Parts: sequence; C-alpha cells; structure tokens
Amino acid sequence: MLPHGSADAYFLAQLAVKYAAEKKPLFILTASAQVAERLQSEIAFFSPQLGINRLPDWETLPYDQFSPHPDLVSERLATLYQFSQSAFDVGIVPVTTAMTRLAPLEYLAGRAFFLRTKTRLNIDTMRESLTFAGYSHTSQVMAPGEYAVRGGLIDLFPMGSTVPYRVDLFGDEIDAIRTFDVDTQRSIYPVNEIRLLPAHEFPLDKEGQHVFRENFRDRFEGDPSKSRLYKDISAGLAPNGCEYYLPLFFAKTATVFDYLPAHTEIFLHGAVAGDTASDVTRETAENMAGITASADAFWADAKSRYELLRGDKDRPLLPPKDIFLTTDELFAGINRFTKLPADQIFASAIALPAIEVDRKAADPIMRFKQFVSQFSGRILITAESLGRRETITQFLSEHGLKASPLLEFGAWANNKDKLSIVSSPLQGGFVLPDDSRAIVTENELYASEVKQSRRRGQGGDKRNNSNAEGMLRDLAEVNIGDPVVHNDHGIGRYMGLVNMDFGDGNMEFMELHYDGAAKLFVPVSQLSVISRYTGANPENAPLHRLGSGQWEKAKRKAAEQVRDTAAELLNLYARRAARKGFAFPLQLNEFDAFSATFPFEETPDQATAIKAVMADMTSGRPMDRLVCGDVGFGKTEVALRAAFIAVTAGKQVAILVPTTLLAEQHFQNFSDRFAEWPVKLAEFSRFRSAKETTIAMKGLADGTVDIAIGTHKLIQKDMVFKNLGLVIIDEEHRFGVRQKEALKAMRAEVDVLTLTATPIPRTLAMSLEGLRDFSIIATAPQRRLSIKTFVNTFSEGIVREAVLRELKRGGQAYYLYNEVETIQNQLEKLEKLLPEARISVAHGQLPERELERVMRDFYHQKSNLLLCSTIIETGIDVPTANTILIHRADKFGLAQLHQLRGRVGRSHHQAYAYLLTPPKEALSSNSKKRLEAIQMMEDLGAGFYLAMHDLEIRGAGEVLGDSQSGGIQDIGFTLYTDMLNAAVKSLKAGKEPDLMRPLNVSTEINLHQPALLPDTYCADVHERLVIYKRLANCETEDQLDQLQEELVDRFGLIPVPAQTLADSHRLRILGKPLDLLKIDASSASITVQFGRDTPIHPHRVIHLVQQKRQYKLAGPDKLRIEKPIAEVKARVAEIKQILRELTPPELMQAAPLKI
Repeated sequence: MLPHGSADAYFLAQLAVKYAAEKKPLFILTASAQVAERLQSEIAFFSPQLGINRLPDWETLPYDQFSPHPDLVSERLATLYQFSQSAFDVGIVPVTTAMTRLAPLEYLAGRAFFLRTKTRLNIDTMRESLTFAGYSHTSQVMAPGEYAVRGGLIDLFPMGSTVPYRVDLFGDEIDAIRTFDVDTQRSIYPVNEIRLLPAHEFPLDKEGQHVFRENFRDRFEGDPSKSRLYKDISAGLAPNGCEYYLPLFFAKTATVFDYLPAHTEIFLHGAVAGDTASDVTRETAENMAGITASADAFWADAKSRYELLRGDKDRPLLPPKDIFLTTDELFAGINRFTKLPADQIFASAIALPAIEVDRKAADPIMRFKQFVSQFSGRILITAESLGRRETITQFLSEHGLKASPLLEFGAWANNKDKLSIVSSPLQGGFVLPDDSRAIVTENELYASEVKQSRRRGQGGDKRNNSNAEGMLRDLAEVNIGDPVVHNDHGIGRYMGLVNMDFGDGNMEFMELHYDGAAKLFVPVSQLSVISRYTGANPENAPLHRLGSGQWEKAKRKAAEQVRDTAAELLNLYARRAARKGFAFPLQLNEFDAFSATFPFEETPDQATAIKAVMADMTSGRPMDRLVCGDVGFGKTEVALRAAFIAVTAGKQVAILVPTTLLAEQHFQNFSDRFAEWPVKLAEFSRFRSAKETTIAMKGLADGTVDIAIGTHKLIQKDMVFKNLGLVIIDEEHRFGVRQKEALKAMRAEVDVLTLTATPIPRTLAMSLEGLRDFSIIATAPQRRLSIKTFVNTFSEGIVREAVLRELKRGGQAYYLYNEVETIQNQLEKLEKLLPEARISVAHGQLPERELERVMRDFYHQKSNLLLCSTIIETGIDVPTANTILIHRADKFGLAQLHQLRGRVGRSHHQAYAYLLTPPKEALSSNSKKRLEAIQMMEDLGAGFYLAMHDLEIRGAGEVLGDSQSGGIQDIGFTLYTDMLNAAVKSLKAGKEPDLMRPLNVSTEINLHQPALLPDTYCADVHERLVIYKRLANCETEDQLDQLQEELVDRFGLIPVPAQTLADSHRLRILGKPLDLLKIDASSASITVQFGRDTPIHPHRVIHLVQQKRQYKLAGPDKLRIEKPIAEVKARVAEIKQILRELTPPELMQAAPLKI
C-alpha cells in the first residue's frame, strides 16, 4: 500500500539518504512514466543533495517511424553511463522503459572519453575518435552530436550535455575549454573538463554498418538492397525509427539491469494508494501487480503493432521479443537484486482533512484556520512557484494567518514557527502523526479550482498569453522612435524611459515627442492612457501638435463614424441573434471517445478553442468563428471535433481548402480519424477522376456522403447538399472575394468555422472588433521547438551543409525554387552538389497523377530532398521534413515566407529555414525589412504578429463600408476599437454614446513614494516598458496577482518600489467601478476625488463625515481623511478600508473576494 499524497517520495528520500551514506544505490521501478517524473522532482525537493537519475523513455510508439528527440537520446546515454559507473544515489525507471533492450555495456564504455585542460590532444586522433563515436562534422555546431574544427579551435556538442563546448588549443595542448551559445556562437564561461558520450545508442561507423548488414541479411528474406533502411544505414545515415533495429547492430544486447551495480536494492513502486495489506508478502505482491499490469499492457501493445505493421516489405520488422523483454524476462532481471518490501520504507502517513478555500464565504480560509488551531504540530504549505508563494503568503496574512517563507525543505527542520511556506513541486499533502508534522499543497488549498500545474508564461513570454486584445494593447512591439497614442493628447513618438525626482523620490516616466519639438512625460503608473499606433505605416504616422485642437478634431470625426458603425454593428448582432441556426445535439460519451483518438495532449489554447466551437454549435445560433493559430499548432484538430459534432447530428460538412495537395492531406487525416465511425467522406480535387467526382456529387445530393473535402469545386453552382450543417474554410487568406461571397450566401443558415495562420488585415480587424468570434491558438505543442531562421547570401557550401545536416539525422528537406521554366537546370545542379540525396521534383504544371505520386513518395520517404515551387505552401504535413531552403527569398511576401517556413518544424525535432538571397547590396529596402521581420519573428506562434505587422503596413480599412482608411488612420486602430466597443455598450444599454468623454478613465493614484521597477531589479529598458504596460492592462486583481507571480519567478522577490507600483494598480482596479478620478495619499492625509458617474450616494459620504472626525469634505467632489500614516503598506491598507466603507452593498455582492 502506498501512503497518501507525496508521502511515498518523502519516505523514499529518507531511505535514499541513509543508503547514500552506505554507498548503496536505490533503484525504483515505477508503473508509469508520470509516476517516475513525479518521484524524481519530489525526492529532489526533500533531499536535494542526492544524485537522482531517471532513464527517460524514447517517447515513441513501438515500431514507430519517428526517432526519439535528440535531447532524450542524450539524457538516456548520460543516465546509462551514470548507472554503469555507479555514480548515482537513486535510479528511477518506468517499467515500459526497462523492458526495452539496450546496447551492451562495452559499447558505451568503449566510446566514452574525457577532455581536460592542460592535457595533450592530437586533432587528427580527436577527429577519428569523434567519428568513431558517431559525431558528424559541420561548419557550425547547432545540435547534440555535432563537431566543427577551425584551426586551433574545436567546437563540439556532446550527447548528455545541455550546452556545447569550445576547446581552445595551444599547439597540441588544451589551453581552455568554454561553453558557448548556439544562437550567437559566443563563448560564455570556462570549465575544466568535459565528458563525451557516443552520438547514438547504436554505432554508425564502418564496423557497426558491417554488423548491421550481416544481421539484416540473416534475419530478413529477399534482396536487402531494395530496402531503403538498409541503403541509408550502409551510407552512414540514421533513418527515422532505426532505434527499433538496435539488436541488428550488436552480437548481443543488454538490459537496464546489466548496467546496475550488483549491490543495488530495488523497490517496485506499483501498488495503488488506498489498498490494505496485512503482511509483507501481500504488499510485495500488490506492488508486483501494478508493475505486472503495466508490463503486460505494453507487451500486448507491442505485439498488436507488430502484427499491424509487419507487412511492409520495404521496412521489415524484428519480432517484439528481439527488441523488448517479455514480462518473465523483466522479473528475472528484477530477481537478481534485493527487493525492498513497502513496510520497511513507509511509516504512517494519513490524509489531510477538507481545508479548501471557499472564496464566497465571509472568511474564505475558515476550514484551514480550524485545521491549524486543532493540529498540535508544525505545518508546511507548498506553493507551485516563488510567485505563488508570495501571493498565498499575502492572502493568508490578509485573513489573520502568518506563514514564514522558506527557501528550501531543509530549512523547515530548524524552523520553529507553527506555519511555514515554501515553493515545491509536490502534488499531494499528507500528515505525519509520528512527527506531528503536516504538509499542505495548493491542490488541497484550492481543491475545487483547476490549476495549470506548469504555469505558461512563467518563463516570461508575453506571447504565451493568448488574449488577442492584450497582444495589441501590449507595448512589446514598440521600439524607440515608434508612434504611440495618448488618449488625451494624440499621436507622438516614444523616445524611451527617463527618471526624474519631483520631491517624492526617484520616479520613471515615458518620454513622448510631439510635432513642433514638444515633449510630454507620462508616469509609468499611468500607462493605461497609452496604446500602440496601428493603422498606417509607422513612418508616416500623423504626429499632433500639443494644445492645437488637432487631436480633438480627429477624435470628433472618428467618433461620428464610430457612432454610425456601432449602430450598424448592433443591427448586425440583432439580425444574427434573431436568425435561428441549428442547435447541434452533443452526445458527450461519443464525443469523448472520438477525442480520445487524438494522440497528443491538447494545449490550453487548443482546448479553449474546441470548447468555444462546441458552445457555438450547440447554442442554436449560426456560428461564424475564426480560429487563428500558427502552422502546426493544432487547428485541424479543432476542425475534426467540429465535423464530428455535425456528422453525429445527421448534418453534412463541407471543408474548403485552397490547394489540391491540402485537400488530399485533409482527406487522409479525416479518413484516419473517422475510420472507426460510420462516416462516408468524398474528395473533390484534380486528383479525382470525372467519374469519381460525379458519384461523389450524387452522394452529396442524396445525403449518403457526410463530409466533402475539396478546392473551389465545392462552391460551384451545380454542387447540391441535401443537409449541409457546417462549412470549414482552411487557409482563409488564400481565397478571393468572389469565393467568399459565394460562402456568405451559405452562411445565413449554416455554421462557419474559418482556420488561418496569417489572417488578412480586414479579417483580423473584423475579429478584433467583435464582428466575428475569434479564437487564438498561440501555445505551442509540448517539445515543439521554434524554427531557426537564417538569412544567407546564396552559396553552394551552405546548401550542401544544410541538406546533409538533415539527411544525417534521417530527415528530409525542401528546396524551394519558384521558377518552373528553369527548375530542371536546378535539379541537375543539386544532383551534382548532393550525390547522396534522393531528389524528386514537384510543381503545379505536373500532370495530376504525377504530382500525386511525387508527393506520396516524398511523404513515405522514398525521396529525401524535394525540389519544388510554392505549391507546397499549403501542402501536406511531412513531420520528418525539418529543413527548408528558399531560393531568392527576397521575392516573397511576409505572410508567404511565414507559411513556407511553417512547412517544417511539425515534429519535436529542431527545424531550420535558410532564406537564400543575392548579395545584400542588391536587395531593395522593403525586401530587407521583410527578411529582418521574419528572422526576428522566429518565436512559436509568430503568425498572428506578422499579420499585425501587415495590419500596420497596409491599414485595416473601414469595417462595414467601402472606405479603405476610415477614421482608423487618424486615431490609430486600438483607440478606434475601444471607442467602438464603448459605443456598442452604450447603445445596448439604451443610452446615446457620449464619445467625446475620455475613454478608459482610470483612477490616478499617488502614494507619494517611488513606484517603479528599479533597474537593479529589471535592467532591460524595453522589458520594463512592456511590464509597465501589462500592469496598466490588468483589469482584475486575479490578473494582477498572476503578473506579480510571473515577476517573482523571473526576477526574484519584488523590491519595495515595485511593490508600491503593484499596490497603485491594485487601488486603480478597486477605484474603477466607483468612478474615482484620483486618490492622493501622503504621510499626512488621504484625498479621494469622485467622478460625475460615481455609484457612491452623497448620503453615504455625508454620513461618514458626520460619524468620523477625521473625514472632511474638501470641495463638491473631494473627501479628505486627515490621518497621519508614515508606512506605505499601512497607507494602502487604510485606502482599501475607506473604499470598503464607501462601496454600496450591491457592488460588494457583485465582486466576491479574490485571492
């Protein structure tokens, strides 16, 4: 029986510390990879001094045609080396990983070597050793398993290492070894020695190839030279999935148990918490049962995949018993070592009572307080991160509990406080009755709330925040000299942040320059009045003259247009709401079964988009939703789920795509996912004959075809659908106005789902203005790496190295050449340059059948370099193709370059894009700008930002009219949208919109103390500006808390000036619903100024003035509280108390307390 919560990790950590002192390793075999990962992080938290090694899985399915991520191979080799050298205290391996056969110990021992400073090194011998160990020679080191020699410098990226190294030779002696940065290629810090492990788990040298060929011929019938795998390995390449042929490289294989020292003791972590056990044999049997069940399930899966895939003559398979251990062999390996029974490890640990926070209660932490008062011992609270630790500490102190913060678990032993708090990865709390100690995790405190265990954005990437408006309102893209809009003073240029002291200490201001050399300084705590200027090319932005009335005039003109647009918008909303669509019934059990066949975990944004689509389809009003997600971020899955809902409701689905290739791929994808369901699919494209098309059209008309996938043919007049319910438009930016008009005719009664990576400016503008529903998928799938992008002058050396780097790791490459007339000449050049490559050619002028054959061959890896035109722009996904070379990249547009680059990087391998251009001098200034933008925007999810750049360069156009610029250019896109939203809100509430009233009136807060991020805390000026603006954009206390947590995680504990800044924003948020114009709090008094629409009744203010002596009226709209308070913290608490007293009861109920 396993103890409650994370107590298993606690007791195992204690045992491991005892064993480490006796030099005895502990080996833990777990029932699943998730448990192994949890134990690794939790044991390290309890005993950070232990050497803990977890052997990761390949993370591929048995007999997969994908190779594991290079980082995983690197980590596996490092872990096995540690095991073999007895250089570990705790080894953790999931049972399924332990069942995979491994290379023999001699292989690892014979190919591992060390380099130390001040020792002799012969470069030629070194080259031979590296080649022998499977490293590949390149001119620039980018990934593990590569090396480069330049004179007396050797760059190498060892397997098992997280960083590459630069070895500096003085004659034949190693003078220095330094780490360096892959991206900048600059040295970082020195080290004394490095360990080099082989580059693969199998040898690819001449001897390894020879053994492989002999074993291959012995094991498989037929002509081996016809097998692509045989030919690739004979050429020294490592094709994808060759790990499942590992036994062919050796005379005999080993198991993980062969790598363990003989005196290792094993614990089987396999029982399920909650079982009861009476004696040791029963407990050991239960632990065995958990392990056995996992082993049996894995073995059955391996056998079924073998039966399913064994028919491919090009890729013959080894039987499962050659690659994996049987369950009997696994337990034979375990029985070679001493097994530890659970009762020798686990002492008593019991579950915590119900202590969760109830946000709606008067005292939200009442249950927790009861537990604290009744528990006689000490309690440790664990938070997910340092930021969460600060938030929870503040929350508890506001409700009368003081928790002392700790930096690590070890500090708790000497801490005598009743309540302590630390950041940790623990997943479950528990009580230790013998020690009178209890550990409480966030999972118990916030049991009813779903928490994302890994907070996205913790690393500080604003872009992970998929709030579309936030992306616009953020100043992340603003550089010095760019135009920004001040709500009251108009458009000026941002010239940086400056520090000034006006008597209250050093404050930071944003400096803006206006027409006529005028300057304006805006305090950083009031950046809510500042927004980016988008609407025209930033260089041509119309700057305003301060105090000239120009800005008021521009705003008034835009306001008139906004009022008309808002009325039209409301009319459109009303028509849409009145229109009755079809409310799709949702069978949740069937939907869940279909969703379960998606082989990956949904990203948070993907899950949100799927939920939004489900809500739209079941609501009963026609859906019109745009899903904007970068290439390879999972938009297709959203479409698949929508199609499933429609089909199960008896409706037909039309999927419109711009190219034949994409139609073919979608047809394959949808066929695979709907294979187990009674659904009939039809494809309309050039790849289908006239006869097939006629039959399919008949099927659409009589209702026997459920899903139609096709190009423009789908919207021809002769296409008749019996019962169309959903239209899905993929790559929307590729369709012209005429096709969209044809679709609009359908739109009246059917649901429409639009997918795109780079929306055209008008679509984007309509979505951001609320004309269409909008979902963004901006979070990348796990382990997805951004595409490394290089802009190079064309040279044959770069082409050869780029292609060979890809082929050597078993991948494929695209060479994009967009001149069909001379593409054959280019083919001849490439064949001469790359004799190792199998090159095929694809372009739009090929006959359909030929094009289809070429693409299928490339997909099935019969060719590994595709010389092609832009026909691949919306082509098929080839996960094994991870390098693209674009010839004459200067001739392409921004969105097109982004789409083309997105053809690679669709698996978890590092992808490369080479944009080849003529010499720099020959490029136009626009081409240079485009290439710079695409190189800068290599982050994951950059498609949306490139569309935003496009919106800036080209302008958005009037929303519902024909005018192309409207009032947007005059006042900027962001302010225009804000005014439009305000007008729509007023009209909805039945009021005439007063558009000349200042928008976003936020309460001005002055605490008479420095409120800024000190440059010692956050040194980067641009980063500070972005954080200031994000603070100003926070509209709820929750958002502010999350941002504070992020700051603590990124920069450390918040200093006093930064805390004062956060408190100012907290007061601003509290003051907004009360329409307070200003709160001025000095050490002598506090003044509150009311706006004209304040919900606070004058009687309430007069009542307070009469009741409390220190409350005085200071004019018709001001209340002064004369109370000297020196401490800023106490001043903030006093203001909160004053606001509580002023807030009407109905507003108090509307906003329950938040952490």
